[in-house]
Amino acid sequence: MNTTATAPAAIAPAAAAAATDPLRLTLVVGSNRHGRFGPVVADWLLGRIQDRNDLVAEVVDVAEAALPMSLEPTPEAAAALSGTTPKLARADAFVVLTPGYNHSFPAGLKNLVDWHFAEWQAKPVGLVSYGGVSGGLRAAEHLRQVFAELHAVTVRDTVSFHNAGASFDDHGALRDPSGPDAAAKTMLDQLVWWGRALREARLSRPYGI
Repeated sequence: MNTTATAPAAIAPAAAAAATDPLRLTLVVGSNRHGRFGPVVADWLLGRIQDRNDLVAEVVDVAEAALPMSLEPTPEAAAALSGTTPKLARADAFVVLTPGYNHSFPAGLKNLVDWHFAEWQAKPVGLVSYGGVSGGLRAAEHLRQVFAELHAVTVRDTVSFHNAGASFDDHGALRDPSGPDAAAKTMLDQLVWWGRALREARLSRPYGI
């Protein structure tokens, strides 16, 4: 009887903190192509995140991860993962930034995703895409299928940049920020709702499916 009675009391302070503490968000920059445009979009997005008091961000950049494609657990792979896996594991939520390459997302991003499993589980994912006419939306839709398989929850609203190079000036500032800023707010609001709900759920009932 005593164990049953004290268990909710032990969980309550952690659950209360989970409802109000800022979420730990990891922004995954998904392109490693030479001359990539991703860092421009990432810097803009980090600015939107830093304007909020309910999110604390850190970055995982596929171009800096240097993960082998073999998925073989070698010492070299372990060294590369040491700078990446902890950032994914401690995240409460993710934003994945992807270009559209040939109607999908880059191989380097898929490799980073495939090197991990439990780190994604029962956490929300926001998707930001960029590209030409399609704005990378096909890549975002393909990522929804991948993250569903990994027991992650992608939020409904996305941010996309059609003809991305023309959307930003030479200093990396948006020429017309009104639409993207509004879209980012909507996506991040949804991410915070899901992030808090799932953080509370993981604290009270660890996810182990």
